[in-house]
Amino acid sequence: MLNFSKLKIFTIIIFLIFSTYIFLGNFNFFKKTNLFLDKNINLGLDLQGGSYLLLEIDIQPLKIKKLDDKAVEIRKILREENINYKNFNIAKEGISFEINDIKNKEQTIKLLEGSKTKSDFFDKITGSSQNEKKEIILKIQNLNFNINFSEDFERKIKKDAMSQSLEIVRKRIDQLGTKEPNIQQKGDIRIIVELPGLSDPSTFKNILGKTAQLSFKFLKSSSDILGSEKIKSKIDGSILDVEKRLILSGENLIDAQPGYDQQNKQPIVSFKLDRVGANKFANATKDNVGRPLAIILDNEVISAPVIREPILTGSGQISGNFTTEEANQLAVLLRSGALPAPMKIVEERTVGPDLGEDSIRYGIISFVIGFLLVFIFMIYSYKIFGLFANIALFFNVVILLSLLSLLGATLTLPGIAGVILTVGMAIDANVIIYEKIKDEFKLEKNVIIAFDNAFKKSYLTIIDSNLTTLIAGIILFFLGSGPVKGFAVTLCLGIITSFFTAFTISRLIVSKFILTKKNEIFSLKWN
Repeated sequence: MLNFSKLKIFTIIIFLIFSTYIFLGNFNFFKKTNLFLDKNINLGLDLQGGSYLLLEIDIQPLKIKKLDDKAVEIRKILREENINYKNFNIAKEGISFEINDIKNKEQTIKLLEGSKTKSDFFDKITGSSQNEKKEIILKIQNLNFNINFSEDFERKIKKDAMSQSLEIVRKRIDQLGTKEPNIQQKGDIRIIVELPGLSDPSTFKNILGKTAQLSFKFLKSSSDILGSEKIKSKIDGSILDVEKRLILSGENLIDAQPGYDQQNKQPIVSFKLDRVGANKFANATKDNVGRPLAIILDNEVISAPVIREPILTGSGQISGNFTTEEANQLAVLLRSGALPAPMKIVEERTVGPDLGEDSIRYGIISFVIGFLLVFIFMIYSYKIFGLFANIALFFNVVILLSLLSLLGATLTLPGIAGVILTVGMAIDANVIIYEKIKDEFKLEKNVIIAFDNAFKKSYLTIIDSNLTTLIAGIILFFLGSGPVKGFAVTLCLGIITSFFTAFTISRLIVSKFILTKKNEIFSLKWN
């Protein structure tokens, strides 16, 4: 255990130099533009200040939208079967309607239960098998029919909306270029967004607060059979009659970039469609030359150009008296995708940099005091070997912080607590080794053999103690959130570096010292 080959010694020294190099990159004095020193530890919201936003998803409009989509299907099938109905209504309680003739009741029930259906939607009313959970609940009272989603399906809607919203929020923030945001789920319908270093989150609020549901629909014509809806125009504030039939949605967009119109130099947004969207757009514009096409964003018409000629290229422009900033924001929204449901900011707060500076100062003071107390204790208890342990402890902290730098980790106040705890964990390994050495001195007269046996016997003990703490840290990481995760990351990395330094750096220093002093056996004993 005390023998080190030249290759091992060389590798350890190179590793320590590299770790120190990365560690120093966190200080302004050593920062330069190169491959490694650009890798720094990022400070969290509680250390450098910034903005905190708590977002809440409104699931109800999403449910209504899905019911509205199914209602179009229901109307179409009822018309095809020549079943007359009235009082057709869509609300949060579900879709309700009344058939005019009792003779059609059984036919309608069979149709909705899937025996004559032409739509996959109705196949799920009863489920294709006994094991399949119902998505739709059908209730009938006299001639009145009510269709609603089941509780299981509503939970699925909520879960899918949350996962999609998290991804969209992350994309939008990344598009704006903020550094190291913290985005995480809280409960079933809330999302926490932390933006370190940002004191004015107004731009982010404008971006995050918009659903960005983009759709293309034609203005109402006399031949429209699927109905129309009234939508306000952002251009002049008028109310436009727009067909319910969807021509294209934002899901078919693959890119959107701000730009300027070559003729009037006004800000515009150029968009590009995927193959499916390009085909849909080409067919729609080819058959409707001369008709105005409403471009709708979040239930507001932002532009209504007239189709002059078929658009076959799969690309186009959106204009609407935008400012440059509005065009940039719209492009960001379209590139990152639409939120599945509206989202509102329910809590907002700003952490000032002064508070962060205090946290950093007190955190550093705590670390220095803890390190000095450990340093003094080890020197007092183990003399020269205590000094060796302190050297290993110093490099343990350097390696830990260099790993956090390479990972681009965000250091928070609980993370600093994890680093401080690592100091105790790291020195604990050395204490176990040195106490084993004391026991070996009672049994073995040869110092080299005593030290070698002590390292071997303490190996499993240190593994056991560190492994249990590592397991606890991993559980904290996967089950915890926010500050708890930050603490878990530094704790787990600290345990790994502690074990490494105890059985490489500390052992290397001790072995070299022992081998050079092998003729001074008794003077090496500190007990």
